Amino acid sequence: MSEAVSTEGGVHPEPHGGELSQRLNWLRAGVLGANDGIVSTAGIVVGVAGATAERAPIATAGVAGLVAGAVSMALGEYVSVSSQRDSERAQLAKERRELAETPREELEELTELYEEKGLSRTTATQVAAELTEHDALAAHVDAELHLDPEELTSPWRAAAASAVSFVSGALLPLVAILVTPTTWRVPVTVAVVLLALGLAGWISARLGGARPRRAVLRVVVGGALGLAVTYGIGVLVGGAVG
Repeated sequence: MSEAVSTEGGVHPEPHGGELSQRLNWLRAGVLGANDGIVSTAGIVVGVAGATAERAPIATAGVAGLVAGAVSMALGEYVSVSSQRDSERAQLAKERRELAETPREELEELTELYEEKGLSRTTATQVAAELTEHDALAAHVDAELHLDPEELTSPWRAAAASAVSFVSGALLPLVAILVTPTTWRVPVTVAVVLLALGLAGWISARLGGARPRRAVLRVVVGGALGLAVTYGIGVLVGGAVG
């Protein structure tokens, strides 16, 4: 069994399952954020391109959509994670209070939790007593709440990651439509966007253990339909206003 990974600076333990799961969740969230940036910004710029061939309105709408989307994603993530963090802190405070007021009942509760996991009564009692002596709060929040008091999710970090992933995706269709000649502007942008969506779908499927082909087909078809609708609306609205 591999215990560690050797480096020039020493020996470092391999990531625990929880740490690996957390990293995969962050990566998956980043891919989904980039996917949102691609789809929403592509829809805006392709729609505007359907109404006008001038570069300035397309650039203005694209940049505005990029900034608004990034702010919206960051704010939504900040509020969501802040609410989660507040709830986790309230649970930790409750656990501290119970340990201070009813230590015997809490020890018995911890023992029963380890019994439910398959330990004998004797072993569960010994494990619960030793863990309580070492760090009662850590033992209880791990067994009951599955939390690490030292590693609560940061709302600011989550918001920043969400905004960065959205912007990284949104830049792709924006740059594609602005640097391409007018005649090929929409076809090239659509092709670039569908390729990017296919890649994002493949990565998401691989991270989630699903079948890549089905995920890729889903996002590509959905993206193509969305772009067709927004382009059609742009043509109709642009023609009616013009």
